[in-house]
Amino acid sequence: MDEPSHFITICSDSLGDTAEAVVQAVLHQFENQRVTIKRYGNVRHEDELRKLLEEAAKHNGFVAYTLVQPELRETIREEAVRLDLRIVDIMGPMMQAFIDTFNDEPRQRPGLLHQLDENYFRRIEAIEFTVASDDGRDLGAMLKADIVLLGMSRTSKTPLGIFLAHRGKKVVNYPIVPEISPPGQLFKLPPQRMIGLTMEPEHMLKIRSERLKVLGLPVGSQYASLERIKEEIQYAEALFERLGCPVIDITDKAIEETAGIIMGYI
Repeated sequence: MDEPSHFITICSDSLGDTAEAVVQAVLHQFENQRVTIKRYGNVRHEDELRKLLEEAAKHNGFVAYTLVQPELRETIREEAVRLDLRIVDIMGPMMQAFIDTFNDEPRQRPGLLHQLDENYFRRIEAIEFTVASDDGRDLGAMLKADIVLLGMSRTSKTPLGIFLAHRGKKVVNYPIVPEISPPGQLFKLPPQRMIGLTMEPEHMLKIRSERLKVLGLPVGSQYASLERIKEEIQYAEALFERLGCPVIDITDKAIEETAGIIMGYI
């Protein structure tokens, strides 16, 4: 297998998901890039940090880091010079702006974001709820959900739901199919709690065709025909109009972008 063209190392004295979220958001702005991401979390010792930086330097990439302990921040700067390695401080500029503007000092304790507080347990509960309600498995859960996602097959309902769940929202997603009447629960919900997802037919055709290839199924099936896709979209949009819910065209939108729009609605 060919060596990936780009290599990014993520380093954190906590979990590293903050840095990875920033890296992933940036990657969405670049097309056709092969990128390998190596993530190191809970880095607490200077020797451990030096070792992973030496490994990162072999790949001619860069390191994105979230380190709050002063000794680790100093070490990574020194090692970057020694190894001629580019590093990106994800949290440093924001912390310095806070210090300069509000005349305050950081607590310098890694992992504060992930302490087992009320918000943490709310996120866990939301994730469990969303997974259990995926793909319309629990229609009764619609009445308990913060958000109900509605859309045809391959409109990213499941990953979008999980993304929102990580932000503490209980999500139900329900697949819209012309041959199946919508459940009565939908018509009992306030319109602002439902989100309709749609997509340009040609874009949907490409996604479904690729999906069939991955599954080893014939590409020429009705599922991946332009006529069928247009029929589904027309049916779904008519339903959205009946429900009076907001509708988002997710064509070429990243999950994060769509989630941001939804959070704005609710």
